Amino acid sequence: MARMKFICDSERCIECNGCVTACKNEHEVPWGVNRRRVVTLNDGVPGEKSISVACMHCSDAPCMAVCPTNTFYRTEEGVVLHDKDTCIGCGYCSYACPFGAPQFPAAGTFGVRGKMDKCTFCAGGPEANGSEAEFEKYGRNRLSEGKLPACAEMCSTKALLGGDGDVVADIFRNRVLVRGKGSEVWGWGTAYGKPATGGPQQAKPEGKKS
Repeated sequence: MARMKFICDSERCIECNGCVTACKNEHEVPWGVNRRRVVTLNDGVPGEKSISVACMHCSDAPCMAVCPTNTFYRTEEGVVLHDKDTCIGCGYCSYACPFGAPQFPAAGTFGVRGKMDKCTFCAGGPEANGSEAEFEKYGRNRLSEGKLPACAEMCSTKALLGGDGDVVADIFRNRVLVRGKGSEVWGWGTAYGKPATGGPQQAKPEGKKS
């Protein structure tokens, strides 16, 4: 059984926020909540990088450990989901999560404070797959349709990878081996290919022999 995971390649992320927009549009996420966001590290200094952050669907999820009502559960694919019908809005999960994934809307369907909302890996919730109730609470269930999360599919540079953990790890590993480091990552050779040995070939004047 595949275990679903996210990986964000910081060398490819261009901070376009396409993943954020795709998520909000796909699931009609309530105002004030971002299931996914782009974070910039070392902003404005050499070595600045951006990464796309959401629920990482941890194998040992701290949100599951601290929830007093056992709202969180893990699917066979390793996706950490939650049941909004049992959530009491205590906020313990938001304090425990190192990625800031669980968020509470200020107002909306679930009351003044609201119930926790977070990334579902586009896997819906406990309601029937594709049902109206599932979409209203958790958004579209793309996994049941045989599709990957919308954020990963819409990433223009393929910095954000989502799917079988073994597959995305292999993709990232191959990238690191091939692209090198430093200027080799996005240098001339990456964009246009490495020049042939001996430098560029020059055209010879007509009528002259080599």
